[in-house]
Amino acid sequence: MLKQEDNERVTRSGPGTPLGKVMRAYWQPAALVSEMAPERPVKPVRLLSEDLVLFRKDDGGWALVGRFCAHRGVDLAYGRHEDGGLRCLYHGWLYGPDGRCREQPAEPAHSRFAEKIRIPSYPCVERNGIIFAYLGDGEPPPFPDYDCFKAPEEYTFAFKGLWECNWLQGVEGGIDPSHVSFLHKFIDEDPRDTYGQQFSEVVEGTGQKLSKLVGDSFRPDIEVESAEHGLRVYAIRQLTEEVRHVRITNLVFPNAFVVPFGNSKVFIQWHVPIDDENHYWYMIFYDFAEQTDKETLLQQRLKEVSLPDYRPLRNRANNWGYDPTEQRDLTYTGMGLDINVHDQWAVESMGRVQDRTTERLGISDRAVTANRRLLLRAIEAFESGGAIPARAVDAATAAALTGPLAVDTVAPTDGWEQAWRDSEAKRRENSPWAGGTPPTDSPGLGGSNA
Repeated sequence: MLKQEDNERVTRSGPGTPLGKVMRAYWQPAALVSEMAPERPVKPVRLLSEDLVLFRKDDGGWALVGRFCAHRGVDLAYGRHEDGGLRCLYHGWLYGPDGRCREQPAEPAHSRFAEKIRIPSYPCVERNGIIFAYLGDGEPPPFPDYDCFKAPEEYTFAFKGLWECNWLQGVEGGIDPSHVSFLHKFIDEDPRDTYGQQFSEVVEGTGQKLSKLVGDSFRPDIEVESAEHGLRVYAIRQLTEEVRHVRITNLVFPNAFVVPFGNSKVFIQWHVPIDDENHYWYMIFYDFAEQTDKETLLQQRLKEVSLPDYRPLRNRANNWGYDPTEQRDLTYTGMGLDINVHDQWAVESMGRVQDRTTERLGISDRAVTANRRLLLRAIEAFESGGAIPARAVDAATAAALTGPLAVDTVAPTDGWEQAWRDSEAKRRENSPWAGGTPPTDSPGLGGSNA
């Protein structure tokens, strides 16, 4: 459990809060490129409790500025997208991508009043289908050399979803390796054999779908270690005396995780505060072996949400589609086949902001407790001007932020620590884009030293 004051520190991310300052020190997803309509690439964005407008610049890049005109507070999300910026509909004030007021047509021709006016503006960068923004002070850090950014665009797919709860609940669900044995379990076996469905792929060397394997082996040994990107989490399941299932996931500090998705696929998912009670998850799915079938993945995802908010059709308002007959006969949850809904229910059902003063954590929660310690230490370090995890300060430190390695494999009981790395090396060697030897972002299993 956490003390109430610590629960506040790790959940409240608005402007000026200790956590908010830390999260603004990293690039954060602001929108999907696919959200930006070609005929009018302008969109209101609420990010870290700040109301903003994202729009396309004349040079093809992106600009993010404050949502309200400095004159009379009119909403610039409805502004005219012209003359290299946004023009307020009320009196024609024009704002450039840097937030500076360029024109005030109703003011006297000789007036220099516009030179004094500026609204907030933040740099943006596009990476593999997501527009990232930097809301922090000073120059933005260089992008890390993670696989999701290195992968060619045709080997990736990006999407997002709205969850009606605090961002940390989403992250803690993603780094909890024991829940998959229950929450995503099928009464018999996952009936699907569909491209892009997590836990439905057969784990190489077992002849079993992952949903069946983890459901039968529900007491994994969990170890957590520090890594350059944040934390590496091991879930080891003893299948036979000679063979173990090794599943490795990662926390990417401060608000993302990397998870294996079958034998050749991986995804990274950021959980980004809209405000303290709602957040979006953003995902980049990438394949080491084959180009992604973007259209199939897009149609699968769009069937589960309503636009423009990307709100799941199964949600708090309709009890996440819970069906007791399905729960008896097909799925552990009774909430459909989409595991995103299972995760969504788990974290939304805790309440908008979980009260961590009442929880009781066990050994299986090692990654959750390690992450909270890391987060609280980082908040304290940032307040005192110290270094914080996984934030590149120059090209060299950005190049050192690699991977992270996310693996679902079987390995011999003796020597599994090296075997999973050998498996990862083989995957990269055979990849059209990833290169040979996997990055060594940490020396390997070191126990719960995080």
